[in-house]
Amino acid sequence: MIGALKTMIWRDVRQSYASGGTWLPVVFYLSAATLFPFAVGPDRDLLLQTGGGILWIAALLATLLPLDRLVQPDLDNGLYDQLLVRGITDELIAFARLISHWLAFGPPLLFAAFLASGLMGLEGPPLVTLLASLAIATPALAGLAVMIAALTAGLKGASALGGLLLVPLAIPLLIFGAGSLADPSGSALLFLSAVSLLLVAITPFAAGAALRAVRE
Repeated sequence: MIGALKTMIWRDVRQSYASGGTWLPVVFYLSAATLFPFAVGPDRDLLLQTGGGILWIAALLATLLPLDRLVQPDLDNGLYDQLLVRGITDELIAFARLISHWLAFGPPLLFAAFLASGLMGLEGPPLVTLLASLAIATPALAGLAVMIAALTAGLKGASALGGLLLVPLAIPLLIFGAGSLADPSGSALLFLSAVSLLLVAITPFAAGAALRAVRE
């Protein structure tokens, strides 16, 4: 069972990097960061005040891009049915998908955020806080993506519907993540950690139930 899950995780990670699915959110993220200074002008103080929030919004929007490839292709080719025959539950399948998606999504996004922060003039403690908040939140963003991809699998216009579902669910992450940049006490990061942990814990059960419903 464990061997099958490991194989599935590494297969998904390899496919994501090889197909370019990993780099599309990164390109989108860097594009958004590049365009913002042109929109607001070269005011350094304004960029410092608003840049962190913009980078957080870009991260949230970048989460929407891979929704259509997280669950539906494997449902169509019968992979999940084969795993169920081997005794692997839907919850374990969803948990493995969360891990593989985070490995393909989280580290590249953090690298893109590090590059994009230079365009916003973020450095020193604000940069460290931004990267820390994104590192805490990327597992939750990956979990939300997997959960919503499972909930919308098989539906027409799944990508658009997924966006409508993801944005409101991710608002707590956005509030505490962006708020941590203006919170020297660090309490926003603690709340962000709690929300992220809750979403990661919920994802296998919610996505697993959605996968069962799709097959039925």
